[in-house]
This record gives sequence, C-alpha cells and structure tokens, in this order.
Amino acid sequence: MFFTIPTILTWTRIVAIPLIVGVFYLGWNPGLQNLIATVMFVTFALTDWLDGYLARKLNQTSSFGAFLDPVADKFLVCASLLVLVHLQRADVFVALIIIGREIAISALREWMAQIGAAKSVAVHMLGKVKTTFQMIAIPFLLFDGRLLGLIDTHVWGTWLIWISAILTVWSMVYYLQKALPEIRKRVK
Repeated sequence: MFFTIPTILTWTRIVAIPLIVGVFYLGWNPGLQNLIATVMFVTFALTDWLDGYLARKLNQTSSFGAFLDPVADKFLVCASLLVLVHLQRADVFVALIIIGREIAISALREWMAQIGAAKSVAVHMLGKVKTTFQMIAIPFLLFDGRLLGLIDTHVWGTWLIWISAILTVWSMVYYLQKALPEIRKRVK
C-alpha cells in the first residue's frame, strides 16, 4: 500500500524537511521565518497522529506504512535539530544525543527483526513520552520568541529539549536492556 491516504500523509513529513530548512534561507524577516517554520513543523508533526488514525479508521495499515512512519518522524526531528544547532538555538550536544540514539535504536530494531526478536524492542511508552517532549520543544525553539506575549519559547524550548535528551538516553537504556537477553544468546 504505497499510495494510501495515510502513507501520503507520512510522505509529507519527508517532503516538509527541505521546506522547513529552506525558510531560513529566504532572507525574510527573522520573526516571519520563525513563525512560518514553526507553523510548518507543527502542521507536519500533526500528520504523524493523523496518518495513524486514518490508517486504522480506513483499514489501510501496511508494513510499508509501519516502516515509513518512524523514519519520517526521525528525519523531521533530526533535520529540525540540525537547523536549530545552525541557528544556535540548540546545543550540539543535545542534537548528538538525540540523533545518535535514533541511529542506534533503529539499527538495534533492524537487527532484532532479522533475528526474529523484534517484539523485545517494540515501541514503549517511554519512547512516546520522549517524542512528545521533542515535538513540543522543537517548535518552541523554531519560534524563538514570546508566545501570546507571555511564554518565552526559547527558555521553555531549551528546558524541554534537554529533558527530551535525558528521556532519549533513558529510553535507549531501556531498549538495550530489553534486547540484552537476545544479544547474549547471539554473541555466545
């Protein structure tokens, strides 16, 4: 099911990446760039919820969609983090933690699937909480201003992205612990 409505929504997150990055190269007013990038990120991030909902509602779930969905999420988050590091709104150490974890856990899941132990590293609530913190922190940092005249999104985004980095390490440790029995069986 390559071209179902849910899969097309998933593809939009990948297509969004050069659009969000490109906003910062247009030479527009920085406030306008921040607003446009933030609205785009939030809009495309919401497709993550919508594509899953529609896939279940329309009975259009597929193994390709299940593969592409987390890949699209990781691309969107990693590209946005790189933009934020470039704009000096996020620490490079945070980006390395988050991107490094995504690569490591993706590789672990791939290997566990190959050896028939994919269920031992299935998505856990901790990973979903980590993703939620990222999906709130990133638009706050992209906006980089006062929201509704009250909320300093840079301060809140910085705190949230650091909390996300901590949750990222915690979830990585969790997944590694879950995989450890299978790893020990294979390494003997």
